[in-house]
Amino acid sequence: MLCAFITHADCARHEMGPGHPECPERLAAIQDHLMMKGLLDYMQLYDAPLATEEQLARAHSVLYIKDMIASAPAHGYHAVDPDTQMNPHTLTAALRAAGAAVHATDLVMRGEVPTAFCSVRPPGHHAEHAAAMGFCFFNNAAVGIRHALDVHGLERVALIDFDVHHGNGSENIFRGDDRVLMCSIYEKGLYPFSGEQAVGPHMVNVGLPSRSAGDKFREAVTQQWMPALHAFKPQMIFISAGFDAHREDDMGNLGLVEADYAWVTQQVVAVAAEYARGRIVSCLEGGYVMSSLARSVGAHIKVLIGAD
Repeated sequence: MLCAFITHADCARHEMGPGHPECPERLAAIQDHLMMKGLLDYMQLYDAPLATEEQLARAHSVLYIKDMIASAPAHGYHAVDPDTQMNPHTLTAALRAAGAAVHATDLVMRGEVPTAFCSVRPPGHHAEHAAAMGFCFFNNAAVGIRHALDVHGLERVALIDFDVHHGNGSENIFRGDDRVLMCSIYEKGLYPFSGEQAVGPHMVNVGLPSRSAGDKFREAVTQQWMPALHAFKPQMIFISAGFDAHREDDMGNLGLVEADYAWVTQQVVAVAAEYARGRIVSCLEGGYVMSSLARSVGAHIKVLIGAD
């Protein structure tokens, strides 16, 4: 079976002004690279549906959802924080991004595809239960995870986050949910300046010092993530797939390369094969230099489709 590739043209209509790093060109760079490398030939393409308010409410407060809907501007921009703005198309794009995670979950749980990659924006892992921030409006992976738990009846789901920034939103949503194990790696001292204090037994957050390269990343995964994952035995795995820890990406100061993203994906695939029937849903998060983003996503997907 082919891996699902879920995206939508609406996701490119959201933009936050000239020069903003979280730009529509990110998705085009990814798709062009995958097409050039022939990787899309091994993937089934799907349009991302719009998430419903009911689906969003499994991860976000109803009042927050209604506030986001009401805040959508008819023209111009509406700022939700200094770095994060809505344009007239943002709400639709955000609903597509969250809807992609739900659709991916359904496809994988029904056995129609073994794995899925959601090439969507805006990203999600900074969005908290009742707050938008850090380029994020709805927490896409969290909406998908709660759909897997509450609709499909799974009992244990793992969330892997290797973005250079700590996924504070995911931690905020899942801190009291023992059904979710969150394993994250991020750069210490970087936005959103969280992650250092464990908030529960199912949070394995590993902050890496600036200038850490692949050896430190792999050591943290091997020594801290893997024991937790094997003890937890997840029935499905979601990935908040940020690629801004790449050495060419100036959004952070870590030194990962494509081989590191391929390696960590291999580790996740092995755990999924052992405990989760191979079920993986990966959602795009960060990555702001077009070339390194595209190459890193390609390395990630090669493993997901079994071509590496």
